[in-house]
Amino acid sequence: MPLSQTTLFLADESATARLGSAFAHAIEHERAAIAARGLVIGLSGDLGAGKTSLVRAMLRALGVTGPVKSPTFALLEPYAVSSLDFYHFDFYRFKDPAEFDAAGFRELFGPGAVCAIEWPERAGELPTPDLALTLRVEEEGRRVHLAAHSELGVACLKEAITRWKQTAAAG
Repeated sequence: MPLSQTTLFLADESATARLGSAFAHAIEHERAAIAARGLVIGLSGDLGAGKTSLVRAMLRALGVTGPVKSPTFALLEPYAVSSLDFYHFDFYRFKDPAEFDAAGFRELFGPGAVCAIEWPERAGELPTPDLALTLRVEEEGRRVHLAAHSELGVACLKEAITRWKQTAAAG
């Protein structure tokens, strides 16, 4: 059961980028807590729902200037973001939940790491996400359900929604 949740409509790619930027702001705001315990973000939704676009927008807002590739084939794309490690996972190609343990990714979760995971439901026993985002195509845009499952998740969600509203109001 989430500690906090909300749903937003993302009318276009620009709205998705604003939400990614808002989450990047929240990551910066909660940097000390993330350094101490880590942050896990689960991203679920159908193919083409905008999961990679949202993570790409987060990384751009966090200062990543090089290529931001989808990890669909590599399973993992790592980034250094200031003093944090940002791991972008995509488990779409997993056929068996045991593949997560066999890949050795579990050791990447923990203090100082932001783990953004596309298709977390295909990986079996992952740590409970601090934030779970579910994206669905709706008309020409996307609807995203955001749920926080930890106190850190609540703090990030609150900060991101505040920032999202500010940028939406600014135009």
